[in-house]
Amino acid sequence: MIRFYNGRVLSFVNGTEITSDEVWTDGGSICYVGPKKAVMPQFERQIDLNGDLLLPGFKNAHTHSAMTFLRSMADDMPLDRWLNEQVFPREAKLSPDMLYVMTKLAIMEYLSSGITSSFDMYFHNDAYVKANVDAGFRTVICGALNNFDRDITALEREYLHFNDCNELISYRLGFHAEYTTSLERMEYVASLTHKYKAPMFAHSSETKGEVLGCIERHGVTPTVLFDKLGMYDYGGGGFHCVYMSDEDIDIFKRRGLCAVLNPASNLKLASGIAPVTRFLSEGIDLAIGTDGAASNNALDFFREMYLVTALAKYREADASVCDANRVLEMACVGGAKAMGLTDCDCIATGKKADMTVINLHRPNMHPLNNISKNIVYAGSKENVRLTMVNGKILYENG
Repeated sequence: MIRFYNGRVLSFVNGTEITSDEVWTDGGSICYVGPKKAVMPQFERQIDLNGDLLLPGFKNAHTHSAMTFLRSMADDMPLDRWLNEQVFPREAKLSPDMLYVMTKLAIMEYLSSGITSSFDMYFHNDAYVKANVDAGFRTVICGALNNFDRDITALEREYLHFNDCNELISYRLGFHAEYTTSLERMEYVASLTHKYKAPMFAHSSETKGEVLGCIERHGVTPTVLFDKLGMYDYGGGGFHCVYMSDEDIDIFKRRGLCAVLNPASNLKLASGIAPVTRFLSEGIDLAIGTDGAASNNALDFFREMYLVTALAKYREADASVCDANRVLEMACVGGAKAMGLTDCDCIATGKKADMTVINLHRPNMHPLNNISKNIVYAGSKENVRLTMVNGKILYENG
């Protein structure tokens, strides 16, 4: 058992309320949250928080971890050329062994940013899973079916296998994007969502060109197409969601879908700014992702959180929109919901011990006027003191 004491806890059980509770973990789970007890059990370790803040870890709800191998190799290009001239040709040469190494590199960066799980879309998934299990990191794989795949039935086999291979690993149905996937293959994905009554995720409405291309090919936007195909009958969502029509937003609202925001990547690729304020006003579920290191280039969740709220304010020319507390909730709770990690969404007895400690003694955290908002507006990776996944401390005082 591990005991966290003498600090602050932002559990998300009651919004962004901060308490002085102790938190105990046993194995991979949280076993106690509350005041100090008169009679204490034997602990393997007792961690004096010394006033620092314990909160659920950030959930990186859209990434391509092994794209660290492309960091700063394919910069300063528009998305279509970036993909076709740089990314796709180089990915064709990426071996499973190299993907394993590059995934571990990404995990190190995630942990230093307080991230405790990732929602990853890529390939060579056996090597990817081994890297995460070896590192003790939690991940949800998103299916990445596209026209390059020789065997489309591998999607179903992976869905069944990776949802039953390790407690740190799970899998959600998905495909890369409309512009890389034939209608026949999208129909196959839709059939699996119905067969398994499962949610589905894909890149969607990332650029204006993507949306116009989809309308030219199919007569409707990506979101409308996916819905017509029945892909969203059991939920899911989209990555990026920058160019969304009123009909698209209505579908997201009606279906209870999640829009996963990737502001840094969208800025670097000049894709645009997502309508976050509209999403919030419509009650649409939101989560945050870094995207891959090839298009970001950092895997820094503090930067993503700041950009979500700052860009929303800029887009609407209104400094009052997109409250920072709501953004912090997207990072911790919204991501967990999108990824199906409902046992990782808050600090409570019985939940998974996926947590991070924020150092409140650094200059950028003072004065302590509003801790939760300051994490979003002023926080950085220098504030991450400790990251725990499944009850194991994987990063500390780095």
